[in-house]
Amino acid sequence: QVQLVESGGGLVQAGVSLRLSCVASGRISNTYVMGWFRQAPGKERDFVAAISGYDGMTLYADSVKGRFTITRDNAKNTVFLLMNSLNPEATAVYYCAERRGVSETSQGYDMWGQGTQVTVSS
Repeated sequence: QVQLVESGGGLVQAGVSLRLSCVASGRISNTYVMGWFRQAPGKERDFVAAISGYDGMTLYADSVKGRFTITRDNAKNTVFLLMNSLNPEATAVYYCAERRGVSETSQGYDMWGQGTQVTVSS
C-alpha cells in the first residue's frame, strides 16, 4: 500500500512562491501518475496538476497554467508543486494523490495523502 506524505504548506503573503513536496513510500510499480488537488473552504476538491512517473508528461488545470509547475524526482519517490505568484484564491488544503497508469490525468486517483494547508494573505 502506497503512503503519501505532503509537506511545505504554510501562511504566506500574496505574490510569493511556495513549493509543496509529496513523498511516496511502499510503491512497487514503475507505472504511476501523481497529482495535486486542492480544496478551498466550503468548496469541492479540484484538480491542480498531474505528472506521469513513466515519461514526465504533465497536465495542469487552466486556473494554474503558467504559474504552477509540477515535477518529480523518481530516485527520491517525491513529487513537487512549485506555486508562483500566489494569490488569496489559492488558499486551500493541498492533497497529493497517486494512481496506476502511464498517462497524466485528472481522474481515477485512489491513493491520497492527508493534505497540507496553504494560506495566502492579501
